[in-house]
Amino acid sequence: MYAVEVRDHIMVAHSFRGAVFGPAQALHGATFVVDAAFLSETLDANGIVVDIGRAHEALTATLAPLNYRNLDDVSEFGGSNTTTEFLTRHIFDRLADAARSGGLGRAGRELKAIRVTISESHVARAWYEAPLW
Repeated sequence: MYAVEVRDHIMVAHSFRGAVFGPAQALHGATFVVDAAFLSETLDANGIVVDIGRAHEALTATLAPLNYRNLDDVSEFGGSNTTTEFLTRHIFDRLADAARSGGLGRAGRELKAIRVTISESHVARAWYEAPLW
């Protein structure tokens, strides 16, 4: 399996509901490093998985509405706990739309899967990976 991975980051504020979150129930800030890996079983005629520039643009565009936001105020999240795991799926869904539509410089059906990894710190991260089809 081949992969191309791009990286960006976001700075957010949010809070969580539930005793399991301890002090994170209070409003707090976070800087997340976000990696998006695009996977394919083959390379295209140009010898690439996807166009790296387009992949990075898609990731940046996906993250822009979240950057410098209080995620508690994002109506789309409907009161969900915006955990790292939750955000990996949210980002995956938007990148999958770009990939399926050919927006990454390659026919979407030629791509196998996407993995989105969010690092909360140098010791903790979460990811979501799923096939595109």
